[in-house]
Amino acid sequence: MAQLEHFTNSVDSVDTVISRMRALDAVLPERDGIAVFNRVYLTVTEAIDRRLDAGHFPDAEAAITLDVLFAERYLRVAEGSCAPACWRPLLQLRRHPGVRPLQFALSGINAHIGHDLALAVVDTCRTLGCEPADLEDEFEHVGDVLVSLEESIREELMPGPDLLQIADPLTHLLGAWSLERAREATWSATRTLWALRGLPDLAEEFAHRLDAAVGLTGRMLLTPLPD
Repeated sequence: MAQLEHFTNSVDSVDTVISRMRALDAVLPERDGIAVFNRVYLTVTEAIDRRLDAGHFPDAEAAITLDVLFAERYLRVAEGSCAPACWRPLLQLRRHPGVRPLQFALSGINAHIGHDLALAVVDTCRTLGCEPADLEDEFEHVGDVLVSLEESIREELMPGPDLLQIADPLTHLLGAWSLERAREATWSATRTLWALRGLPDLAEEFAHRLDAAVGLTGRMLLTPLPD
């Protein structure tokens, strides 16, 4: 336990991550696209924190490391640092009146899962001196929390009678994106980045192309729609 306490104090803690997200929530306009995603991510992080406290993660140190390094990539963007390509569509369209809250939420999830998570797993492996396979359980736990919340997120942010939703352009737009497929692609990207770690130029090129591809998907998810 002392070793774990030393670790959480040295890099950050899940509680600190939650505090930073709550601080963002307090200052961002409610309809702002980053604010919409931030509320979703805060809910996910609080759920992960509860699971950590309940001992649901077999390797707590690995889970905390991954959670903190993963969140840090989003928080740097939200707090004003230079954003990778995957986050730029959301930043550019965050106040567009024709983009609906569900689009903001899923565009943020797409950027964070599709790009940031792969890099965060690699960061965690380097921090802990382990292999991606050693973190697969933690990766799956994080993904399971997101999947459990995805349906409620869609229901909460997609108002209107069910019969009308069938004809809503939003239904068709978002039907083209899948969290489960994004998770699978991210795990493949993680393994590729790790395999390329001894070839830094190729690893950088792969990461750059991953960033651009995820950004393109995010831009499509943010297509302005008629009311």
